[in-house]
Amino acid sequence: MAFQGKKLINDPNDVVVEFIEGLVETYPGLQYLDGFPQVKVVLRADVSGGTYDKVAIISGGGSGHEPAQSGFVGEGMLTAAICGDVFASPQVDSILAGIRAVTGPSGCLLIVTNYTGDRLNFGLAAEQAKSEGYKVETVIVGDDCALPPTRGIVGRRGLAGTILVHKIAGAAAAAGLSLADVAAEARRASEMVGTMGVALSVCTLPGQVTPDRLGPGKMELGLGIHGEPGAAVADLQPVDVIVSHVLKQILSPETNYVPITRGSRVVLMVNGLGATPGMELMIASGKAVPKLQLEHGLAVDRVYTGSFMTSLDMAGFSISIMKADQTILQRLDAATKAPYWPVGVDGNHPPAKIPVPLPPSRSTKSDEPLGRPAQLNEQGQILEVAIEAAANAIKKLKDNLNDWDGKVGDGDCGSTMYRGATAVLEDMKNYPLNDATETVNEIGSSIRRVMGGTSGILYDIFCKAAYAQLKASTQSVVTSKNWAEALEASIAAVSKYGGASAGYRTMLDALIPASTVLQERLKAGDDPVTAFLLSSEAALDGAESTKNMQAQAGRSSYISGDILASVPDPGAMAVASWYGAAAFAVKYKNQTPP
Repeated sequence: MAFQGKKLINDPNDVVVEFIEGLVETYPGLQYLDGFPQVKVVLRADVSGGTYDKVAIISGGGSGHEPAQSGFVGEGMLTAAICGDVFASPQVDSILAGIRAVTGPSGCLLIVTNYTGDRLNFGLAAEQAKSEGYKVETVIVGDDCALPPTRGIVGRRGLAGTILVHKIAGAAAAAGLSLADVAAEARRASEMVGTMGVALSVCTLPGQVTPDRLGPGKMELGLGIHGEPGAAVADLQPVDVIVSHVLKQILSPETNYVPITRGSRVVLMVNGLGATPGMELMIASGKAVPKLQLEHGLAVDRVYTGSFMTSLDMAGFSISIMKADQTILQRLDAATKAPYWPVGVDGNHPPAKIPVPLPPSRSTKSDEPLGRPAQLNEQGQILEVAIEAAANAIKKLKDNLNDWDGKVGDGDCGSTMYRGATAVLEDMKNYPLNDATETVNEIGSSIRRVMGGTSGILYDIFCKAAYAQLKASTQSVVTSKNWAEALEASIAAVSKYGGASAGYRTMLDALIPASTVLQERLKAGDDPVTAFLLSSEAALDGAESTKNMQAQAGRSSYISGDILASVPDPGAMAVASWYGAAAFAVKYKNQTPP
């Protein structure tokens, strides 16, 4: 099947020129030569060829691999980057213009990826520049480890390992080394690095129809960065398996792509190919490091993760491994102003994990240690039945909550609440039920552990605020007045941090009426159980009234009023459910003789 990818572009023929214009507008340290469309050169704004007293580092190639190469122009890295059209080598005249613009008496080093067009065009430009009196050295980078070593005169392709060579050469030049010495360091670095890529899709060229030769459930090993076929097509595997295969291929002693053996120090680069999320790249890095250490016996000194040399919108990644020594690490750690070189990677790693800090020791109102008491007192028995009833009511309401939430939110309210209720029921065997204050705190901890999203954090805030209010009381037994004050404090905290209030179509539209009625009935002299029951009726009425409200908070605020009018707010209905179940459980407990 063939398809034309969607692109945020104007004329497909102008994409490189317009990219360069945007790049230079973004980064004030960059300029470009005024020679569009034939000459497309990005260069350091602080360098003038006639007066520059250090070795100029120049690279380039076809566009479509951004940020390579122009994104690595900057002090301490490239002095200029020559941009060809998409996947096309730059013209000789464009390369010559770049050499003339930045090369001073110290000469220039051309770093060229190993593709026929790049070798020929940069080679011809180098010879022409030499004839004009410029000192020019060239280093060809071929770090591909996917294809068999013997490739005739073609050799291995230049891939993302080239970026590491740029950095090493740029740092050597910035340190004031001669052209011969800079070239020697770059050449040595190019011999120390190996790369292999894995693609989940082909790339789509601007304005062109692209055949999707991979199909669903397939990946291509060793796919080229111009979309050229790789070594093999295989079924998609977990990233663990993919990373293991790629590392073994790069480090294979049979092919001897790189001079890396057990005990070597290495640098790792995980490079996105254009459409791979940062999350997936970090997963690959996190799996690659221990495999290099434990399976291959290597010391991993630096890890670079991100998109360095892409293939337009190709999904996939490449892994580069470079043998490291103190000089290479020093060059990689050296300062640079290149906009796309990653910051914060230099230096030795502290331990990856440190212990989770524990909360301060808690002081309870009773002398009992935290944990379920051997025997429950009256308060503990009431708490037990109320918590069980509330949690079970939520579990039974799961499907209804998901159904309501599917119409006004993201459809997971019931599942989220179900996880919280299940955790409470499982953890209750360890709750200090004779201490109501600490039990409320433990409920919050159970919820926080398993409930994600907004609901989880709001319920945790609810419990923490109630806990703080109850803890402020000096009484050993929690009274109905204490519970009413704790509920009021919880509502205030949820409103403060969640940003909602009455009428916003949220859980508060059940909690606020319940709190109001509870306090009113207690002040009127009703017994606590009756007041609790009446307040639960107010909670249900409040929840059902949300059908008539326009949402002003949460995902429901994006839904039309017609849809909202068909269902109540699921968060409010959840409150009405657990609150009412707890109230009826307390009533029946009081009616049951001991």
